[in-house]
Amino acid sequence: MNMKKLLQYTLLFLFFQTAKAQEQFSVFFDSNKFDVSKTENKKLQDWIIANKDCKIVAINGYTDEIGSNGFNDSLAKKRVDYIFNKIKDKVKIREDFKSRSFGENFNQSKNKAENRKVIIYYILPKDLARENEILGINTKEVVPEEIVPIEEETMNFPENATLEDKIKLSRKGTLIRLNEVNFYINTFAIMQTSKRAIDELILVMNDFPKLKIEIQGHICCMPKDARNLSLERAKQVKRILLSEGIGEKRIQTKGFGVSKPKFPIPEKSEFEAARNRRVEIMILDK
Repeated sequence: MNMKKLLQYTLLFLFFQTAKAQEQFSVFFDSNKFDVSKTENKKLQDWIIANKDCKIVAINGYTDEIGSNGFNDSLAKKRVDYIFNKIKDKVKIREDFKSRSFGENFNQSKNKAENRKVIIYYILPKDLARENEILGINTKEVVPEEIVPIEEETMNFPENATLEDKIKLSRKGTLIRLNEVNFYINTFAIMQTSKRAIDELILVMNDFPKLKIEIQGHICCMPKDARNLSLERAKQVKRILLSEGIGEKRIQTKGFGVSKPKFPIPEKSEFEAARNRRVEIMILDK
């Protein structure tokens, strides 16, 4: 969720809980009216003059229980709109400002006149430096954890260790080569001979339900990955896992092109080319 949506979502629920940290101002209406009397209008204008440097965070509209629910919901909204239009160019308003219309669906006072109102929630100028704190909004950006890759060679897996064995011995960041996953030349079509290795990966993903991986594609034999083939190959492996019911949130993909070769390019042999042309998985969580 991006930050703007997070702020909007949080504010929707917090202006009640944080009412003690905010200021409130109420405007009252006559029965079935969405414009205010002269007395209430004077009170509103006085408030606007006195609070032009404040910031409005929310406006709520209410009605009494007279009339149908639909009528009251509409009337409450009209009252909010009326007050908003009165103040919108005169008092600062948060960009993620919220308004809500409650009709008769709230804890009503026995005095019906007290229920026909709009409440303006606002923050005083002296408190604007603490605006997000008052609203209970954490604006600190969450920095994703950086996972340090661990090359398979440094793990010293036992000779002839299966993929399952390697997963059990691995830790976050461990890279594991899918040895028999191969593609037809210059395509992301997986060769039929790769089926056993793919089936083994599917089995492991099912046996370790908390396992999350990043599938990493690499190519060989050329100065750059002009067609982004390394990423497409990683995505193709992911497509197969998804088709077998593995959850998408458990799988990420990345293509490195020729940026992380095991041997210098151009390769001196087919062995070196095969080692550069590979698919690996990196353990993100397990």
